[in-house]
Amino acid sequence: MIVRPKVNQFAILFTLKGSIAKRIALRTLMVTLLASAIVLMEMLHPSNFTKVNATPFTLLGLSLSIFMSFRNNACYDRWYEARKAWGDVLVHIRSVIRETQVIRESAQRKPLLLNLCGFAHSLNARLRRESEAAASRAWITPQHDAQVPDYSGRILQQVGQQCSDLQQSGELSEWRYMLLANHLTSLTQAQAVCERIKNTPLPFPYTLLLHRTIYLFCILLPFAMAEPLGWLTPLFTAIVSYTFFGLDAIADELEDPFGRDENDLATDSLVRTIERDVLSELGVADLPAMLLPVDYVLS
Repeated sequence: MIVRPKVNQFAILFTLKGSIAKRIALRTLMVTLLASAIVLMEMLHPSNFTKVNATPFTLLGLSLSIFMSFRNNACYDRWYEARKAWGDVLVHIRSVIRETQVIRESAQRKPLLLNLCGFAHSLNARLRRESEAAASRAWITPQHDAQVPDYSGRILQQVGQQCSDLQQSGELSEWRYMLLANHLTSLTQAQAVCERIKNTPLPFPYTLLLHRTIYLFCILLPFAMAEPLGWLTPLFTAIVSYTFFGLDAIADELEDPFGRDENDLATDSLVRTIERDVLSELGVADLPAMLLPVDYVLS
């Protein structure tokens, strides 16, 4: 996730970190070169361009802009919902930390809280299609079979069993046990929200239609602009293609907010915050450092 101070109006024109320009540079360049070739053709054979009218492109461009805004809004909703789900993970783990302060024996409370930290690591790895067992191995007790389909859920199941044992032994009252069970249920719900976002992309035909229409529009547009604009056509074609290709690429990034792209969620930083909260509650003095942006990118 890009974290940087607001840049001034001059610097914003040349900022590349977090910009989509690098991803679409080749496509934009190819369309601009094509526009240059079309202008050259118009100058050599002007009679072939006399019947080309810009009106259809105006209507198509307006419609395309509206449909692209719908798609980008849908992708941003996915990104923001994912961030809210991770916020719920943080809230409910902190709530468990608070509710378990009544446990007198540190040896009973410590593995429970460390397992919750392992859950955060496991969920982060799960959403990135990485090894959940490897990510959480240093935190959970006991270790689970790495082939378990829902490894993160198995960790929460283990925490639930630990809470049940504490309630049966008298360390937790029945009402406090119910509070903890509700927090674990909410963690499961947050995991399900993240998995739904990860495993349910936007409908492919809708995305494919927009991809194709954007390419057709940017390729055909110079034919309408070549006669009235001349050598200004490549410039305006570059601006239009940068806008449409850029919006399309941004939507692709936001559609899956759990990866390692520059504009994805900073889930590593959220997991580190959970680590620090848990270890601080357990009395660890030498806490791991907070993750800071590296070249304006917070992982």
